[in-house]
Amino acid sequence: MHWREAEREYTDAVIGESPLPRLFEESVARNEGRVAQRYKGGVHDRSLTDGPLESAPNGEFATLTYGGMASVVRNLAAGFRELGVEGGDRVGIFADTRMEWAQADFGLLAAGAVVTTVYAGSSPNQVEYLLSDAGATGVVVENEERLERVLAVEDALDLSFVVVMDRIEGYGEREDVLTLAEVHDRGEATFDREQYGDWIDAVSPDDLATLIYTSGTTGQPKGVELTHANLRANVNQCRKRFGPRPDKESEGLPAIDTDTRTVSFLPLAHVLERTAGHFLMFASGASVAYAESPDTLREDFQAVRPTTGTSVPRVYEKIYDAIRSQASESDVKRWIFEWAVGVGKDYHRKPSPGPVLKGKQALADRLVFSQVKEALGGEIEFLISGGGSLSPELCSLYHGMGMPILEGYGLTETAPVISVNPIEAPEIGTIGPPLPDVEVRVDESVVGERQRREADGEVGELLVRGPNVTRGYWNNEAATAESFAEDIPARGVSGESDDESSGRWFRTGDIVEIRPDDYVVFRERAKQIIVLSTGKNVAPGPIEDAFAASDLVEQCLVMGDGRKFISALVVPNVAGVREWAANEGIDLPDDERELCRDDRVKERIEREVERANEEFESHERIKQFRLVPEEFTEDNGMLTPTMKKKRRTILERFADDVEAIYAE
Repeated sequence: MHWREAEREYTDAVIGESPLPRLFEESVARNEGRVAQRYKGGVHDRSLTDGPLESAPNGEFATLTYGGMASVVRNLAAGFRELGVEGGDRVGIFADTRMEWAQADFGLLAAGAVVTTVYAGSSPNQVEYLLSDAGATGVVVENEERLERVLAVEDALDLSFVVVMDRIEGYGEREDVLTLAEVHDRGEATFDREQYGDWIDAVSPDDLATLIYTSGTTGQPKGVELTHANLRANVNQCRKRFGPRPDKESEGLPAIDTDTRTVSFLPLAHVLERTAGHFLMFASGASVAYAESPDTLREDFQAVRPTTGTSVPRVYEKIYDAIRSQASESDVKRWIFEWAVGVGKDYHRKPSPGPVLKGKQALADRLVFSQVKEALGGEIEFLISGGGSLSPELCSLYHGMGMPILEGYGLTETAPVISVNPIEAPEIGTIGPPLPDVEVRVDESVVGERQRREADGEVGELLVRGPNVTRGYWNNEAATAESFAEDIPARGVSGESDDESSGRWFRTGDIVEIRPDDYVVFRERAKQIIVLSTGKNVAPGPIEDAFAASDLVEQCLVMGDGRKFISALVVPNVAGVREWAANEGIDLPDDERELCRDDRVKERIEREVERANEEFESHERIKQFRLVPEEFTEDNGMLTPTMKKKRRTILERFADDVEAIYAE
C-alpha cells in the first residue's frame, strides 16, 4: 500500500473527535505510568514544588508521569473554578514555555475556559491590548516581573484574578493575586471526580478553545479563533502522517508514539509549538522536556536525548553555526569538516550512491557527523521545521548527516499545519504535500504570466479549507470577510477533505507552487514581494536564504520596493569575520561598528554576496549592500516571537543606511 493511501486510511486510539480536555484524559488512561513531562531544576522558583511536585536538582531534569500530570491538571481545573472561571471565560497565559504552561493550559481548558495567549516578551501596552481585546477575566503569569507588567495596566483591564507560576512575596494583602500552588491547593480541597467529568462533558468540539494573536509583523495583532474541533482535527491530521502506522513499522521508519522524546522551547503562545510540541505529543503518549532557554539547547538535548523536535529555521541555522565554529578550531579540523559537509550533501543527492561514496559517507560519519549527532543527544530520528523557509542547502546538510529535517508549512489560522514532508519521501526545497483532510488550491490571478509559464505546476496565492481552518478573527468581521473567499478562479485542487460545512476558502496570503506530484513549494509572502520601479517582481526570501550556510553572514534583509535595483542590509557573523581576519593576518578594530566600516571586511563580504548572486536572475541580484552591526532579535523588536523578520521595523531602524545605498 502506498504511504499516501495508508495515512488516509489510518486510525487508532489517538485519532478522534473529542475536545481537548477529553483528549488529554484519554491519553492519561492509556499512558498513566509513562513519563509525560521533564522539568529542570535551578531555572524557575516554582511554587508547585512547595507541595504536589518534587524539586529537580539544579541543572538536572526531574520527571512527572501522565498520572502525576493529570493530578495537577485536575486540581488546577477545580482551583480555577473556585476562582470563578466558567465555560467560555477568556483567561490569559503570559509566560515562557515551561512545564506549568502546559499544566495551566489543560487545567483551564478542562474548566471550560478559552485560553488567550500573551507572548513572553510583551510590553505593558501589548499586555493591555491582548488581554483587553480578548475580554480576559483572569491571567496566569510566569513570575513577579511579568506580574508587574500586568499590574501596571490593571486599571484598563477587568481581571478577577492574577495567578503566578513562581513563588512571590509582598502581595499578601491582595486576595486577587495567588500562586499556582495556591490555586492547586484550593482545587485539591474541593475536587470531585464526577463534577470534573461534567465540566469536560459540557465542552463541545465547536466551542472556542483558544485565541491566538498573530505575531504582528505589520499592523495590530488579530485574535485568531480556534475551536476544540480545529485543534483536534490538526492533531488527527498530523497523527496520520507521523503516527506509528503499520506501513512505517514494516519499513523500519520512525514515528511519533509512546517512545518519542522531545524538547519544547518554542513559544507555547504560538500555535506551532502548541499543536506540534504539546497537543500532538501528549495525545500520543510522548515525553516532553522543557528547555532552560533557547541558548541552552545543546546541554538540554544531551541531557534529554530527544528523538524528535520542532523548530524554526533560525534555530537550525544557529545550531549549524555553533557546530561549524567548534569544528574550525584548527586548519585541519576545518578542512575535515568542510570535506565531510561536501560528502554528506553528495550522498543525500545521489539516489543510488556507489561503494566509493558510501565509504566516504561512513568515514565522514565517523570523523564528523557522529560527533554532531552526539552533541544533540545522539538519538535524533528526524526534526521538523516550520514558521519560515529553510535553506535547501542547509536542509540537505542535515539529511546528509543522518538527521533529516522535514520542512512544513502552516498558519495560526489553520491550527497550524497545512503541509509537511513525510519521513517516507521527503523532498528538499518543498514544504511537503497537504495533510490528509486538507484541501488546497491556488488563485492564479495574483501572479504574472511569466511566473505561471515558468512553473512546473500551478502557481498563485495558496487557498485552503478543511476542519482545521479557523472560523474567523475575534471581534473583527471585516478582517474575517477579507480573509475568506467563496468563489475564486483557482486551479490546482489537491488533497481530500471531509469538511463540507463551508465552501469558503481561506486566503493564506502566500505565493506557492503546487507541483504535479502534489508537493507544495513555498515562493513568498504576497505582501513581501518586492516590486522594483522597473516593474519586475522579486521574492526576497530565497535570496536571504542563500546566506544561511555562510560562516561570514549572520543575517540578511533584502529590499528594493519601488527602487531601481535590489539591495541588502547584511549583519556580519562577527566571530566568523574575526576568524577569517586572523587567518589572513588582518588586524580588525574591536568596535563592531568600526568593523562594519572596514573596507577589507566589506570586500570579503562582497565575495559572499557575489557567490549568492550566482543563483539568481539579473534583476534579483544584490547590487549594493550595507553592513550593519546590530543583529535582528526579538529583544530589539526586529524579530517576531517566532523569529520572522519585522521588515518595516528593520527598514525604519536602518533608514539612513537604506537611503545611503540608493543615494549612491
